[in-house]
Amino acid sequence: MTYPRAEPGHGWRNLGEKPVVDTPWFRLNLADVELPGERRLDHYVLRVPPIVATAIIDDQERVLLLWRHRFIPDSWGWELPSGIADPDEDLVAAASRQALAESGWEPVAPRLLLTIEPYSGLTDSVEHIYWTEQVVYRGEPAADFEAERIDWIPVAAIPAMVADGQVRSAGTAAGLLALWHQRARRA
Repeated sequence: MTYPRAEPGHGWRNLGEKPVVDTPWFRLNLADVELPGERRLDHYVLRVPPIVATAIIDDQERVLLLWRHRFIPDSWGWELPSGIADPDEDLVAAASRQALAESGWEPVAPRLLLTIEPYSGLTDSVEHIYWTEQVVYRGEPAADFEAERIDWIPVAAIPAMVADGQVRSAGTAAGLLALWHQRARRA
């Protein structure tokens, strides 16, 4: 299957940005955008560092998930261990660091599962989701405040959990469904 590609010069063009808010977690800029046909408009752009997440699979075909509360949408849900990569940090190392800090389990040799752009109409946020079947338990998580519960959930349960709203995070949902599909094809 082939997908249509825009011809060069026919998409929206960013003619420059001015900072509005700058924090360690994000930058909000106002962009001067030229649309096809030379019409121009102002558009807010949220610049965010890369997000990394890791799906850890055990020998019983279970994935390690965190039961978390997200105060901004005021919702609870299962999520993969995840976080922001530091500037200039290797993404695989960042994914391993975040998983260890949030779960106490250190991934060994994680591999890229997929990369997504969860909010491409507003932000340049990119989430890199890794997976591994090799893990070492190092003890209680350093960031134990991140999750109410840490549990191993059967991979086979993933589609139903996503469908009934137990997984609210777009990145976790995409990663878990890709992982489930990958595992189902192997069976």
